[in-house]
Amino acid sequence: MSLHGRNALITGSTSGIGLAYARALATSGANIVLNGFGDRQAIEAERLAIANGQNVEALYLEADMTCPGEIGDLIAEAETRLGGIDILINNAGVQFVAPVEDFPPEKWDQILAINLSAAFHAIRAAAPGMKERGWGRIISTASAHSLTASPFKSAYVAAKHGLAGLTKTVALELATHGVTANCISPGYVWTPLVEKQIPETMKARGLTRDEVINDVLLAAQPTKAFVQPDDVAALAVFLCSEAAAQITGANLSVDGGWTAE
Repeated sequence: MSLHGRNALITGSTSGIGLAYARALATSGANIVLNGFGDRQAIEAERLAIANGQNVEALYLEADMTCPGEIGDLIAEAETRLGGIDILINNAGVQFVAPVEDFPPEKWDQILAINLSAAFHAIRAAAPGMKERGWGRIISTASAHSLTASPFKSAYVAAKHGLAGLTKTVALELATHGVTANCISPGYVWTPLVEKQIPETMKARGLTRDEVINDVLLAAQPTKAFVQPDDVAALAVFLCSEAAAQITGANLSVDGGWTAE
């Protein structure tokens, strides 16, 4: 399927699932706006690899996902430089693990800002252009935790449940404008975000590293295997295609059967 001529902005796309989205969409012909933090040389290498490897435009734009003004500026600059944003993927996310009574309020605020409110601000800024052009795809990376819960993740679970609700509302509002809005809800994907959870979970639960991987993370997934970033990205490419024009307001699981139980 071809996305030639479409412009895609993916937040949190300098590593992990976000980078997989960017690579897959570029392979399908879309121009790409990368966003996120990390080593600038490594980010530039990824940008050049996407642009030169797929013969598309590829930009890198910074924005602090806790700052609504910067998110609005990100969308505006991307639209100015590419002529519009057709595909918005809200993927930026952070995690922190602790019992609710020990959960730092500042971590609660940060997780809700980046995992939920940032998506609202980006959608709010991008939707008018999509409506005007009569075409758009909004995809938000939710999580199995948008459908179920786990201990010690109060902020993350709350944010992901909220993201699913936001997506449904946006889908209804934009349904007659050629714009779809959907969530993709992965289970555990081997990314820097998941890897970072391991020592935090070891501390919170008093477990070893192997116990966290086998008895906590993969225990939830009947396949007993981590989801691969490319699996999630392939679904995103399909949702951006014309074949998915009637899929909107959905929350699609890629979780090895986790939420089937």
